[in-house]
Amino acid sequence: MNELDISKYTDIAQRRKWWIIIPFLLTLLAGLSYALIAPKVYEAETLILVIPQKVPQSYVRSIVSVSMEDRLRTITQQVTSRTNLEKIIKQFSLFSGEKDAKLLMDDKVELLRKRIRTSVIKGGRTGGGAFKIRFEDEDPERVAQVTNTLASNFIAENLKIRESQALGTSQFLNDELQSVKRKLADKEEELKRYRTKYMGGLPEQLQTNLSILARLQAQVDQYNENLRDAENRKILLQQQIADGTRAASEGEPILSVRATPKRVDELAAMKDKLAMLESRYTENHPDVIRLRETIKRLEQSRKATKASEEAASPESQSAVPTVDVNRTLRRQLEEVDLEINRLKQEIRQTQGQIKVYQKRIEDTPRREQEVLALNRDYGNLKGLYNSLLNRKLEAELAVSMEKKQKGEQFKILDPAKIPERPIKPDMRKIMLATLAVGLLLGCALAYLVEMRDTSYKHPKDVEEDLSIPVLLSLPITYTERELRVIKAKKYLAYSSVTLGFLGSVFGVLVATKGLDKTLRFFTEFVSRIGG
Repeated sequence: MNELDISKYTDIAQRRKWWIIIPFLLTLLAGLSYALIAPKVYEAETLILVIPQKVPQSYVRSIVSVSMEDRLRTITQQVTSRTNLEKIIKQFSLFSGEKDAKLLMDDKVELLRKRIRTSVIKGGRTGGGAFKIRFEDEDPERVAQVTNTLASNFIAENLKIRESQALGTSQFLNDELQSVKRKLADKEEELKRYRTKYMGGLPEQLQTNLSILARLQAQVDQYNENLRDAENRKILLQQQIADGTRAASEGEPILSVRATPKRVDELAAMKDKLAMLESRYTENHPDVIRLRETIKRLEQSRKATKASEEAASPESQSAVPTVDVNRTLRRQLEEVDLEINRLKQEIRQTQGQIKVYQKRIEDTPRREQEVLALNRDYGNLKGLYNSLLNRKLEAELAVSMEKKQKGEQFKILDPAKIPERPIKPDMRKIMLATLAVGLLLGCALAYLVEMRDTSYKHPKDVEEDLSIPVLLSLPITYTERELRVIKAKKYLAYSSVTLGFLGSVFGVLVATKGLDKTLRFFTEFVSRIGG
């Protein structure tokens, strides 16, 4: 069955060979014409290697932490900006042909932007990151020039962006550092004003305040005791003055003013107190000085009294006038009154100081909380300031590194070269498509014409169609003229087949080797034959 089918289609191809050959040749001619006439578009590419920074990260940390893909997108936007593309268009006279004469600059910029392509390569042959830049145009030399210019722009833009980011980061850290520095100074001034305002009542002065309060309370106790002694002396002097006045009124002479045992005991008690104070305080202590003066006055009074007694003794045979004794007692009474007033005033002053120190001690917990809050805020600001200062120093190192081009850099590894083969139109695809379309079109036309032909091609067709047996079939007899025509048609068919075969071979060569090499091969072949 398969052999019958194959022979059937072979007969059809034999009978309708012109319907196969002519469309095939026409399609092949059209494909070759298009391949030769269509404008050729060339593409050049350059490979740019991303070199890591030369200074180790442990010494200088890079400020730019954006991934290469994101940074490449940013750089691409900068390089393909309108301003840069306009410069390239004017520099290389792009889109200056007649067909592009009516294009606006915006259209030219958009067309140029579409012809630029970038792609990232990870882990390339150098083991690091890299990316490619591709550009398409009709002039191969101009394609290479524009591609190299774009690569240079990428490198320059990368350096500019990295330096700009480093400077921006450094400036931002500097502004933040100055802001935190002002806040830190304000907090230091606030803490200073607070300590000045509450000096003496700060938490660290609590033990001092307790010691001073205890000393002041001891002073008050001493002043009260001295006050009681002074009041007792006052009462004694008042009694002596009253006794002297009564004796004078009765006409009795006053021989002497004797020191009572009470005053002797008082003087001894004061000396004991002085010894106790001297063992506790220095000689210049106010309490020691005052007690010494009191003892001195009492001793002087005692000496005066003793002298009066001696003057009033029987051996002297003389008596002290009453007026002189009263005058002496009254002078001593005035001195005691002054001492009492002084002691009361000192008691009031000391009690006032005690209230001040008691208030400080009572306010110590609140002051402690306030100082703790101020110190906490100050510590936070100081820590932030130190952190920003360290980052600012690191940013300045990074800026210096970028300015000296010691950071991450782009390096052209493979510069763009003049392309030898156009990428558009793709000759291989065109020729393969032309061969396939021509063959399919010819076979389809031949099959269509065969289906529309209702004549019998074989005696079996008559028997099958009419159910009548064929007894005899005679071959067609041609005249001389018809034979010449048939012969001419055969020559034409052979020539067509030969041309078709050569065209097919040419298309296959173009598809495999390229148009330029194929034309070069045929040119050399013809020149050798001619030579």
